[in-house]
Amino acid sequence: MFQKSGPVGHQLTWSHYRYILPIKNENERNYYINQVILNNLSKRDLINEIKSKAFERLSYADKKNIKLITDEEDKYNLTLSDMIKDPIIIKTDKDINNLNEKAIHKLLIEMLEQRFLQLGTGFTLAGHEYPLKINNKTYHTDLLFFNVEINAYVVAEVKNEEYKPSQIGQVKFYMDYIDKNIKKEHHSKTEGILIVKEKDEYVMKYINDKGIYITSFKLLNNIKEKI
Repeated sequence: MFQKSGPVGHQLTWSHYRYILPIKNENERNYYINQVILNNLSKRDLINEIKSKAFERLSYADKKNIKLITDEEDKYNLTLSDMIKDPIIIKTDKDINNLNEKAIHKLLIEMLEQRFLQLGTGFTLAGHEYPLKINNKTYHTDLLFFNVEINAYVVAEVKNEEYKPSQIGQVKFYMDYIDKNIKKEHHSKTEGILIVKEKDEYVMKYINDKGIYITSFKLLNNIKEKI
């Protein structure tokens, strides 16, 4: 089953394969193998990814024809759409019915600091409520990342409400500012993520803004499990 995985595939241990072998779907198996390679997942990390149904939270298109990473070059052909899960799972001990946007931002940052992989591969946090100064006004983007895999800044806006087309304009405004004032010549064009509480799939069909990706979040009560 794994004889063609190449030298990169040997980063997996038998402990990893024990949890991957029972997966019957080839695309799903390949996805989790690639995640171990890309993110240097431990056995415990892999189990958490499987339990959180990371593969199932990919878009329909992203679940098709997933190829195993066979060499180092394959690790650098990723796009932002390859990395974002939908929904992003946020676990908390707090009352999930009474969390405002500020609290959700805090949970997202804590999630990244604890090496959770809900936002995908290669993200580093550049700033929370990052200030963007224009003349005498200061705007703040919710979260600003730099992604080392795509060599680009990534603007992320969190909305504790369902998706609205007007939210795209705000993200695009921040992306343009980063491109003109912060991005270096050797960086790729800035991209954006809009994280909303709910998505209307019918409305989503009419979105064609390149470089902006829309995903949703799901709050769950944190239940500690022994692995």
